[in-house]
Amino acid sequence: MAQGSGDQRPVGIADPEESSPNMIVYRKAGVLCLPSSHPVMDALAEHFADARRKGPGDQIEDIITKMQDDKTGGVPIRTVKSFLSKIPSVVTGTDIVQWLMKNLSIEDPVEAIHLGSLVAAQGYVFPISDHVLTMKDDGTFYRFQAPYFWPSNCWEPENTDYAIYLCKRTMQNKARLELADYEAENLARLQRAFARKWEFIFMQAEAQVKIDRKKDKTERKILDSQERAFWDVHRPVPGCVNTTEMDIRKCRRLKNPQKVKKSVYGVTEESQSQSPVHVPSQPIRKTTKEDIRKQITFLNAQIDRHRLKMSKVAESLIAYTEQYVEYDPLVTPAEPSNPWISDDIALWDIEMSKEPSQHRVKRWGFSFDEILKDQVGRDQFLRFLESEFSSENLRFWLAVQDLKKQPLQDVAKRVEEIWQEFLAPGAPSAINLDSHSYEITSQNVKDGGRYTFEDAQEHIYKLMKSDSYARFLRSNAYQDLLLARKKPESEQGRRTSLEKFTRSVGKSLAGKRLTGLMQSS
Repeated sequence: MAQGSGDQRPVGIADPEESSPNMIVYRKAGVLCLPSSHPVMDALAEHFADARRKGPGDQIEDIITKMQDDKTGGVPIRTVKSFLSKIPSVVTGTDIVQWLMKNLSIEDPVEAIHLGSLVAAQGYVFPISDHVLTMKDDGTFYRFQAPYFWPSNCWEPENTDYAIYLCKRTMQNKARLELADYEAENLARLQRAFARKWEFIFMQAEAQVKIDRKKDKTERKILDSQERAFWDVHRPVPGCVNTTEMDIRKCRRLKNPQKVKKSVYGVTEESQSQSPVHVPSQPIRKTTKEDIRKQITFLNAQIDRHRLKMSKVAESLIAYTEQYVEYDPLVTPAEPSNPWISDDIALWDIEMSKEPSQHRVKRWGFSFDEILKDQVGRDQFLRFLESEFSSENLRFWLAVQDLKKQPLQDVAKRVEEIWQEFLAPGAPSAINLDSHSYEITSQNVKDGGRYTFEDAQEHIYKLMKSDSYARFLRSNAYQDLLLARKKPESEQGRRTSLEKFTRSVGKSLAGKRLTGLMQSS
């Protein structure tokens, strides 16, 4: 085999000048030479050809398909019982990471988590309780996306589709479907942008809601989460990367040049009806009687459509303003005078005292957060909970709040202390958690951090807000504090009226006795 100094052909490439066309000639000594018709070479050729045919999206979808296949050892998909409901068709992040390590021969868990995050960022799998599409190696519940919403369909949804989705969410009276702050802002912005055709968008949303209501409750819950995850990919939370601008979607569009933008809800628009292939323009159709009838029906329906009146919105805003107007120092002067602009520090002394004023106690009744922000309010609420033998709830909530402020070197120790005091089996101050929150918290404790007890704290917060706080506002302890200033005045009034009554009765009795003595004499 001749070896020239100028021969720079890569290793493993056949020499066209060789007399044996069925041999692959290697330039590097010590490498086994195989005939091109060998089964191993055929398998390698087929593998690399298949890899060239498949884009990154196809490879991800193959992984997701195998992951959902129970016959080939996929990830176990199950229904989990929550506090008062069931969570259908979910898997845990730990199961996904372990499956990736086992089936893709990944040794490092960090690499498996990174691969899972890349898959989640494209929307193939998503967390059911978070808008941030990342993979966590813990008990967080995930759900697989429906193939209809996969990127292989070349989705490039328009703002009208997003407006229909947000409008549909406002029509569904469920707490899990309430709009987040950024979604409410987006809806207001879209409503201004599409003011002329907002009626059409609203009709599309109403039609979608009617169709969804006919579906089974479990199926509807799953579809709602999948649709929400789809928009988390295409209209992500502020601060998150929009993965739809990456190469995976552009590669698919290049592979399918005839595919154009599609509407998620089947809405046809001028921008969506255009095709890259030239078609002759259609003649404009004349308006018929049927078109007029449809337009009349549509206008009649709009007359009876429910609308949110500005008067109701204004009333709510005015009520909120009136509630807090006496606590706004820019509107209502402080009593006594503001110590920041005068030499009188009596206001600070009143605020520091353990005897709260009526003005201060009244604010505790506005919301649960108001009483938690006030140190004296927390103390009074804690005394009330002690009387009901449920003070461990507030003490746990305060301990978790304090944990978030601890130095990093003390966090692990403090996590263990909280666990042993409130959550461990046989804990002295055991709190009542649902199975879902307890499972997540027990997994998080293994790698403790400042936010280990986040789920448990949220559950306890809701429990106190809906139960204990309402009873506290109705209790005698709170009512006595609220009427502290009026109580002496009322007692004084009762004492004065009693004295008047006693004197009048005494005078009448004395008069009767004197009359009786005069008659007897």
